[in-house]
Order: sequence, then structure tokens, then C-alpha cells
Amino acid sequence: MPLDLTATSTDLTRQLCDIESVSGNEKTIADEMEAALAGLDHLEIIRDGDTIVARTNRGRARRVIIAGHIDTVPLNGNLPTRYETIDGVEYLWGRGTVDMKGGTAVQLKLAAELDDPAIDVTWMWYDHEEVSNELNGLGRLARKHPELFVGDFAILGEPSNGIVEGGCNGNLRIEVRTFGLRAHSARGWVGDNAIHKAAPILDILAAYRPREVDVDGLVYREGLNAVGISGGVAGNIIPDECMVHINYRFAPSRSSDEAIEHMRELFGDYQITVVDRADGARPGLDAPLAQEFLAAVGAEAKPKYGWTDVARFSALGIPAVNFGPGDPLKAHADDERVAVDQISSCETGLRAWLTGAVAIH
Repeated sequence: MPLDLTATSTDLTRQLCDIESVSGNEKTIADEMEAALAGLDHLEIIRDGDTIVARTNRGRARRVIIAGHIDTVPLNGNLPTRYETIDGVEYLWGRGTVDMKGGTAVQLKLAAELDDPAIDVTWMWYDHEEVSNELNGLGRLARKHPELFVGDFAILGEPSNGIVEGGCNGNLRIEVRTFGLRAHSARGWVGDNAIHKAAPILDILAAYRPREVDVDGLVYREGLNAVGISGGVAGNIIPDECMVHINYRFAPSRSSDEAIEHMRELFGDYQITVVDRADGARPGLDAPLAQEFLAAVGAEAKPKYGWTDVARFSALGIPAVNFGPGDPLKAHADDERVAVDQISSCETGLRAWLTGAVAIH
């Protein structure tokens, strides 16, 4: 059944969620979205792979980019969607309801209905967000079509419990290695146990007290944790190598280079390999459009502790925030579910802002 853009944003969320679109399998949902938008004269439609861009071109003085991803993590018995009521609150249950087809549904509905917005809008719905960075559809679009990334402000529909979350923490993953000497475990004294040598690394991590950092008025909580440990050869061999996998979430006041240097200060006696790095994004809430958006949705901004694609906009000099329905703690969960009233409230706030119900200067 074709997507019905005249449906409520909640029912549209359900329609989108019931189209399975695990990362790598977004073609069907992208086809459906493109077909639903076809024929809307107020939108210029551009497609890149399974990423859909829709733009208004009303000659407004300012432009906002509003984006959301269309893929999900793998299913685990959580489709088709269903409605359920818990403690008097109505939820839409199922994969993608939180991360992030609720936000995408709100955007898609408003893109179709708002043919004369007070600000020109570039809508972006992209593929491959839930997998490796090099496959990310938003990153691919920025590389191939930088001209589409012209804007004064950006909103990413990541789940934020219907409040505004400014910027995001940076993300760094490293491997810290220890080395020893193999020997038969019956004669362990002639070897050198690399796993035992990892104990000081774990001590450093256990004693570490992460910072809370005020960045442009929002307090970001950092985190430094071992997320894995590997080592060992066989049940009767003293291991000659051990590796501790460490994840550092750092405030956007620090660059990834500075984050790496901090890791070298902590673990400089060991071999360190950087596996992945991503700069964070400052809140960007001093931008005039950001202030007007906050007023429209009636929300006090909070910090985003995880890394999101707002960092891609920030790196391009576009201030960006996260704003979408759904509790981030339910993202990727087997019981993923979104409160129905959050979907409708996000639509109401975004609609008021884009139509100029709140003054736009």
C-alpha cells in the first residue's frame, strides 16, 4: 500500500516502520517515499542512491536543513508495529519507532503539507546511518553534492524525548596492548603473562573520574570505559599479547586530536592504536534560528551525550541540534516504542516554527 502523507504523523510512523529497512535494505522505503512526494510542485526532489532530498525554493532570506535517517538496526521479532497502552500512556511499539522513523514521519508529513514555509527548507532522508561511517548516506551526499549543504541551521530528527538536544559529544575508540612471552602454563614462570600486565590499564579506567564540561551553556558528561578485552592462545599457554578495547566519549570543547593526546597521557606506557574517531559538535544555540526554534517548541535545550550526525553539519559550519520523538534509551531495544503524544507534539512545534507562528526575523 502506498504511503499516505495525509495520515496523522503517528499513523505515518507506523506505515514507515512496517516497511522493513534494516541498513543495506533501504531501497523499498526510499522508493515509497520518492513516489509519495512525486508531483508536489513546491518541492525539488533529488535522489542519491537511497537518500532522498526535497527542497523548497521560495527565495527566503534563510534556509534550514532538516534531516533524518531511514534505516534501522536488525529486527528481533519487533515488526509489525502495534499500539499498546502502559500506565495510561499510548505507545507505538516496534523497530524504528524511536530510532528514528517517528522523527522522519513528522518531517515527511510537513514536507508534503508546507508548500509556503516562512524559511526555505532542505529536507534530507538518508540511508546507512546505523552502520560504518564510510557507508553513511549523509556523509556520501555531502561529498558528492556539497551545494545541497547550504543552510543557516540544521535539525536532525534523532530521538530526544521531544526536547532539543544541542550538539553532541565526540567519540574515540582505541586499543591498548600489552605484550609478554609465551610458555607452557605448567611452567608459567619461564613466560611473561600479557593478560596480567593489563591490570594497571584496568586500574586506570576504574579510578578515572570523567569530566562534566560546560560548553556554551550546556554541561556535557564525558565517559571513559573498557568495552572489551581480548587475549589468550590456548588453555595451557601463557599469553604473549592482550588488548583492551576502550571507548572515550569527550565533550565537544575537545577535538579528536586532543582526545587522543589525553589517552596518550593516561596510557602512554602502552602501545595505543586508534580504531575510530569522530569530533563532537558544539551546541550552536546562539544562532538566531536556533533561538527562534527553541521558542517555537517551548523547550529548554539539553546536551546530547552520544555522537550523532549533527557533527557532520557542525564540521561544515552549520549549527545543528537534535530534535525528535522517542526515548533514546529505547533506541535499538527489543521493546522499542515511542509515546504517541511525543510524535504529535514534535509535529506541532516544528510546524509552528516553519510556518512563522513564532516570529521569524
